[in-house]
Amino acid sequence: MKGSLVDMPDGYRESIAEGLKCIGTLDTNLTWGKGTPEQRISSLIERLEDSDAIVVGAGAGLSTSAGLTYSGERFDSLFSDFRKRFGITDMYSGGFFPFPSPEIMWAWWSRHIYFNRYIDPPRPVYNELFSLLDGKNYFVITTNVDHQFQRAGFDKKRLFYTQGDYGLFQSTDPKNRNTYDNEQIVCKMLESQGFEKNDRGVYEIPESGVSMAVDHDLIPLCPDDGTPMTLNLRSDDSFVEDDGWRRASANYSEFLKEHNGSKILFLELGVGSNTPIIVKYPFWQMTSENVHATYACLNYGETYCPRAITDRSICIDGDIGDTLNKIIERIRS
Repeated sequence: MKGSLVDMPDGYRESIAEGLKCIGTLDTNLTWGKGTPEQRISSLIERLEDSDAIVVGAGAGLSTSAGLTYSGERFDSLFSDFRKRFGITDMYSGGFFPFPSPEIMWAWWSRHIYFNRYIDPPRPVYNELFSLLDGKNYFVITTNVDHQFQRAGFDKKRLFYTQGDYGLFQSTDPKNRNTYDNEQIVCKMLESQGFEKNDRGVYEIPESGVSMAVDHDLIPLCPDDGTPMTLNLRSDDSFVEDDGWRRASANYSEFLKEHNGSKILFLELGVGSNTPIIVKYPFWQMTSENVHATYACLNYGETYCPRAITDRSICIDGDIGDTLNKIIERIRS
């Protein structure tokens, strides 16, 4: 890639521009596509095999299918003490809770980060997806921040995490535009609460239980400016788009431009209605503009497409992991 970071294209904002264009041009009447479930799987297999390029757009539904759920039994196994004391019922809402001290706040976040970023998910959905794309010309754009694509073997240069990474901290000083790896400090925070590693090297809660606070000297301060650290997650304009983020954004832009007008598959996985402007709407618009493109949507309960691109869309409703298993079985048979 040529030029300085300042000169690089910005695939993130270019994608949003496509999404905004979609809102103003595509028919808002939505459809669930054509064909039986088996016919749709057959069509998707054909597109996976004959497309010149595949752009994967992934949302929270993909990680949910992989078992990285934020509520229910998994939440209770990790945060029952927080539920009992504060009434928190899921990991998402807990991220906005006004904890009474930084020691308790970082006890919460160290658990949240570790068990969603630094361990393999309960189900091998990401690995199954990688087995379908390995060796193909793909690129991934995702709003997920759990790093599971790289854990499954995806090429880092073909990934764009638009909304940040649980594995990175950033300074609270807006002038500091750097990010910092956090695995070591997160593990120390878990140990200070009483977590112990099992025979697989994964931290777990011992029978004696754990505390709800980290040691005061583990509260993270920026090594460069001394201010408190926070997570590198996009919540407002303080989000740090560091050099790695900007390179990934440029790589995404260049991949799309390189394959503009070619036979391309836009494969949307588990994208809901929270951030459609980043993946869903741009995918619809780019499919509409390219007569050789195909849009595929795999999701559970939120699977649809605009009528304008129905003939070039494949909508498969159901658990993503189950659908990928069916595809793999069909290919192997």
